[in-house]
Amino acid sequence: MPIIRRRREFLKSVGAALGAACCPAIVPSSALGRDGAVSPGDRITVACIGTGWQGGNNVQSFLEETGAQVLAVCDIDSGHLETARQTVNAKYGNQDCKTYHFFEDVLARKDIDAVMLAVPDHWHGILSTAAAAAGKDIYGEKPLAHNFAEARAICEAVERYGCVWQTGSWQRSRDDFRFACELVRNGRIGKVSRVQVVLPGGLTDFDGLGNQDSPMPPPKTLDYERWLGPAPEAPYCPARVHKTWRWNLDYGGGMLMDWVGHHVDTAQWGLGYDHTGPAEVEGTGEFLPSHRVWNAPSRFKVTARYSTGVTMLITGGYENKRGVTWYGDEGWIWVDRSGIEAQPRSLLASRIRPDEIRYERSTNHYHQFLECVRTRRPTLAPPAVALRSATPGYLGLISILTGTKIKWDPGKQRILNNPAAERLLSRPMRAPWRLS
Repeated sequence: MPIIRRRREFLKSVGAALGAACCPAIVPSSALGRDGAVSPGDRITVACIGTGWQGGNNVQSFLEETGAQVLAVCDIDSGHLETARQTVNAKYGNQDCKTYHFFEDVLARKDIDAVMLAVPDHWHGILSTAAAAAGKDIYGEKPLAHNFAEARAICEAVERYGCVWQTGSWQRSRDDFRFACELVRNGRIGKVSRVQVVLPGGLTDFDGLGNQDSPMPPPKTLDYERWLGPAPEAPYCPARVHKTWRWNLDYGGGMLMDWVGHHVDTAQWGLGYDHTGPAEVEGTGEFLPSHRVWNAPSRFKVTARYSTGVTMLITGGYENKRGVTWYGDEGWIWVDRSGIEAQPRSLLASRIRPDEIRYERSTNHYHQFLECVRTRRPTLAPPAVALRSATPGYLGLISILTGTKIKWDPGKQRILNNPAAERLLSRPMRAPWRLS
């Protein structure tokens, strides 16, 4: 059983007293400090595990939160680790930030309330379940996990240990996305029959790493054996690791899984499908056979059909205008990070009435997570929802790899009558790694 510090029990009791399980709550100033400010002793203590590309951005975001105190950073690349340490210390004007090579040492600290996890997808399951077992609240990156079985294990661990979890599906904390979803949920475009989700395509050659796909000794700054962790044994090359690991199916799932936690998450949020999924998924993909390391689809088309009659088309690499478009019998709504459009245009002047479906308003995903740590209420992107958002991607990728149509039971969350496809819902881990 996890060891929960006394202050964490206090936070839980505050949440219970506020009765915030079903609706937003404001923590009283008596809990936060004088005039509503967070006193140093009441800040949520945070450790950041994985401090490279996205992890580095997350470190900066938590440093901007006055209700949090970043106490430690952890990474198996010493260059990333040192950069993160300097960033934290520069923000606080001291040298107090502790550095760690092994995440186990971070999780053993009783003075850490929450952890931020930004590691390659193939590490999500192990770190997340271990953090939950250690009694930490968790901000975890999307997609929820490398594969369905590990994602399901994260959901079970978070529930078993009573953790607060926020998935990095930060579009839920953007006004345009929330407003678009509310318009769809409240019937402004009539009955929705189809949704088009356009994701990026290709396999981006970050920092010119794609050409460096020949085996070579790993740099001394990187613990490559630990980086591989539960993934199959493979020789080191720059194209396999930082940033571009997502283009290899041993570690990620290409653009499909890299973006499923954003636009597919938004698409299902707008449909009200946070707790269900498709009944049938079929996909096709194109690959780059000449590359020695990158084996994820470079372009893809996935069709997900729901028992409600809605069809969702997820594509990457075929259209230029990204985003989510819901089509109803009375109009359509499109939303992306660049804005929102609708037909008829008058929909954009519409207002959501108090008696209609309204989603919680959050303008900062990290802040919303910290509020939920204090109140113990669910976040905007809890793991069960993140699993549902990722499922069309998991099943689409399985369909592409097996060349078969996937029949899915969204209630029992299992593949029907397709043993070969069912095996791809999970995969063995390289010893000695296993889920907590």
